[in-house]
Amino acid sequence: MDNNFSIILAKKLISVSDVATATGLSRTTLTNLYYRRSKNVSFTTLKILCDYLNVSLSELIEYVPIKKEGETA
Repeated sequence: MDNNFSIILAKKLISVSDVATATGLSRTTLTNLYYRRSKNVSFTTLKILCDYLNVSLSELIEYVPIKKEGETA
């Protein structure tokens, strides 16, 4: 799964602190998401971020299935 949070912030010139202040989300949560250390992010958090950043969920995170051995496209 690809997390584009840091890329989106860079393009919009927004800091993690700005997002935390504006959304009320924990700075620790946002920092972990920024550095791709998060494993389980709640849907509520994702929705708040998508609304604040004005992006779709698929822009914020991207899921690419892992191909199993012997599987074809």
